[in-house]
Amino acid sequence: MTLEKAIQTALAEDIGSGDITTQALIAQSTSLHGRFIAKAPGIVAGLEVAARTFHLLDTAVCFTPQAHDGGAVSSGQVIATVSGPAPAILSGERVALNFLQRMSGIATLTRRFVEAVAGTDAVILDTRKTAPGLRTADKLAVRLGGGQNHRFGLFDMALIKENHITAVHGDLAEAVRRVKTHAPTMPIEIEVTTLSQLDTALTLPVDRIMLDNMSLDEMHTAVKRTAGRMPLEASGNVSLETVRAIAETGVDYISVGALTHSVKALDISLLLE
Repeated sequence: MTLEKAIQTALAEDIGSGDITTQALIAQSTSLHGRFIAKAPGIVAGLEVAARTFHLLDTAVCFTPQAHDGGAVSSGQVIATVSGPAPAILSGERVALNFLQRMSGIATLTRRFVEAVAGTDAVILDTRKTAPGLRTADKLAVRLGGGQNHRFGLFDMALIKENHITAVHGDLAEAVRRVKTHAPTMPIEIEVTTLSQLDTALTLPVDRIMLDNMSLDEMHTAVKRTAGRMPLEASGNVSLETVRAIAETGVDYISVGALTHSVKALDISLLLE
């Protein structure tokens, strides 16, 4: 789903047949001014999305960022102002905040992971563990936090995982052969859970190997055996407490599902005047 479609869907979900409270209380000619305020320190993300939310309701709304997407903000800092027709501001307030808070929470957590591996060559990646319908926003927030996106979906990269390998009776070579036959130009990543599987994968025409839930010792050995011949990605229950040690094994990528599946929204409020 595109970002524009996600915003439209969120507005339709919230407003439905009409904002009863605003329609009952606020005249169409009423104007308001407000400030979006960060209530906690973090990385702001979603300002352009918030602006588009209001503009879809009324192009007369003026949304002015006071910070920039991907920038650090402090508690109490004004990150944007909004002014214009009161009905559009009141009807769009919650949706704009939902995007801002979730995206800023993702960006903030991503930045913490990126900072935790600073000085190593490891790149922090997201996963497909995103909120249904919000993948575009979630993955944009990861980029704004300093991470990189893994594949967007099932269509832009072949990732041969454990269950796929089981479906072809554990034959890694056969799994790769079938993908190559079906989609010859598609990049391929293959997941391995043992060093023996790694040895096999290194003989196959793939573009990246995922080390799934391996110990630090196994990852160290995998890096040595690979010797730069193939990019390696570490995956599986990565946390802020463990990510530095994983990066120091020498892997090229570390995928972190928690960036988007366990996000804590950044506390942001809209104060109207």
